[in-house]
Order: sequence, then C-alpha cells, then structure tokens
Amino acid sequence: QVQLVESGGGLVQAGGSLRLSCAASGRISSPNVMGWYRQAPGKQRELVATITSSGRSNYADSVKGRFTISRPNARNTVYLQMNSLKAEDTAMYYCMYIFYGTTTWGQGTQVTVSE
Repeated sequence: QVQLVESGGGLVQAGGSLRLSCAASGRISSPNVMGWYRQAPGKQRELVATITSSGRSNYADSVKGRFTISRPNARNTVYLQMNSLKAEDTAMYYCMYIFYGTTTWGQGTQVTVSE
C-alpha cells in the first residue's frame, strides 16, 4: 500500500508563486507515474501535471509555461512549482500515484489565489 502526504498549499495573490510537495511512502514500485490533479468547487477533477519514474512530464494546456513538475533523481517525492498564479488556479490540489492501473490519491492541499 502507498501513502501520499502533500504540503505547500496556501493563499497567494495573483501573479505570485507556490510550491507543492508530495512524498510517497510504503510499497513503491516502478515504473510508476506521480503527479497532480486539481478540483475547483462545482467542477470535475482535472489533470494538472504528471511525471513518470523515468522523468517524462506532461502538462495541462492551462498551466504550460507557468507550472513545473519535478521529481529529483526519480525518487518518491514530487514537486509542483507554480508561478504566475491566476484566480482560476484556485482549487484543491491532489497528489496521485499510479502503478499498473492502480491509482492512489493524497488528501489534498488547498491553493487559493486572490485577485
């Protein structure tokens, strides 16, 4: 079983930056994918960014050029550096881990961007 612990959310003004962290522990296996989804009130959960254990990353169009996902040394901690934040980035951000079709979710960390 895998556990995910997120940190780094908070309140920031538009144009500001935040960095989210997600640490995975437990039965970590490779190859795997880690990443972030987000869910705003009244909306469906949506992809933000993912990164494989081999370092390949993928981004939603809405965050390309502003967010960077990283996974130093392909270890079990993933970071999401969020720059030039907009009010529409306000959401609960969830870390995820996928191994062979099984997905584990973190509890979420709130990001609020004020205009």
